[in-house]
Formats: sequence, structure tokens, C-alpha cells
Amino acid sequence: MYTTLLFDLDDTLLDFKAAEKQALSSLFRELRLPLTQTIQQRYATLNTGLWQEYELGKITRETLLKTRFTLLFKQLDQKIDGVACEKRYRSYLSKGHALVPHASEICGILKQDFHLEVATNGIAKMQLQRLADSGLDNYFERVFVSEEAGFQKPQLEFFNYIAQELPYFEKERTLIIGDSLTSDIAGGNRFGIDTCWFNPNLVTNQTSTTPTFQIRQLPDLIKLLGQQK
Repeated sequence: MYTTLLFDLDDTLLDFKAAEKQALSSLFRELRLPLTQTIQQRYATLNTGLWQEYELGKITRETLLKTRFTLLFKQLDQKIDGVACEKRYRSYLSKGHALVPHASEICGILKQDFHLEVATNGIAKMQLQRLADSGLDNYFERVFVSEEAGFQKPQLEFFNYIAQELPYFEKERTLIIGDSLTSDIAGGNRFGIDTCWFNPNLVTNQTSTTPTFQIRQLPDLIKLLGQQK
């Protein structure tokens, strides 16, 4: 049934939470500030809110990057240059490329029968570096990053860009796999392709977005795709 698989990157193939935690730890160590669980939660809340606004087209990527640490340090009553810290943070974050369990194994198997593409929001240079450092880059024919596309998931224009770039693209034969209901699954639904929600922690879906399929671990994808043949 499917010939093309679009994979989200962060928290689908690469363990972004681990990379984020390490980057924050390195940044705060450089600043000689304690990184408490409360501070980590404040950053996570700020960052998630800003990314959601970005996905909805309410703010630009530049605004997001210039704002998140500026707001964080303002909340912490610290007179620290948030924009400069953002650059340092991204430098540390670009080194984070830990794999989600079974990611390499599953990509290797799927590459034999499918066109594999990456479809990710983020900064192109950083995402490409992390993908290469992880060793996953050889499995994918194309890597589509929102910064280069000019649009981000879940915007239709992001998916239109992918469709125009791939000569073998067919909506009815394409499946997107990702962990985000608001980005990957909502975007796939809007564009009219089937979706697979990667939900390892069995989070309850409290949105109006409905995925075509749901898996808990990446090996489940092999069984799912086998059933579609």
C-alpha cells in the first residue's frame, strides 16, 4: 500500500529529550548556575508554548529563538543575555544524537522496501549534523527541514514542498510517522496522507486530531506495514 515513509526526527528517531537535557546542563554549567528541576520545567513550558505558536504561524522561528532564554532568565531574575545563550545552547544541542531504541535497525529494514524521507521542523544545519552524527543519514533519500522549506509542520505548504520535490510522491501511498499530534499527525491529516502516531509512553490523546495508526515502539512499524501489503 505504501511506497514512501516520512519520518519525523526528534523523539521519533533521535532522543531529543536526552539531547535537550544535556544541552541545558552544559549551558548552565558554563554560566555557573544551578540547573534545578524547577528551572528545567520552566524552560520546557516556555519552549513548548513558543513552538506551538510557531507551528500555528503566530510567531517566526527567529522570534522563538530570540525569546525563549530571554524570557527564562527574566523569570529567574537573572541579567543574562538570552540571545547569546541561545547560540551557546544550540551549539551544545547540535551534539545530541542519541537514538530512540531500534531506530537504526528499523530504518535499515525499511530502506529495502520503501522510500525513506525525513520531515522535521527545526534549524537545517543542526538537524543535518545530528542526523549525520547518529549514523542514520545513509538510510534517507531526502531530508526536509522547515527552515529550508520556508514552512513548518503542520502547515500544508511544508507538505506541498515535499510532494513537489519527490518525483515518486503519491498521497495515497505515503505515510508519515511522528510523535507529535499537533505537528506530524495534524499536518498529515490536513494534507490528506495517512499518519502513524509514535506514542511510546501511551499518552492519552486529548486533541481532536485522530491518527490513522498508533504504535508504541518502532518495531511495531514493521508489523503494521507488513499488514498493509
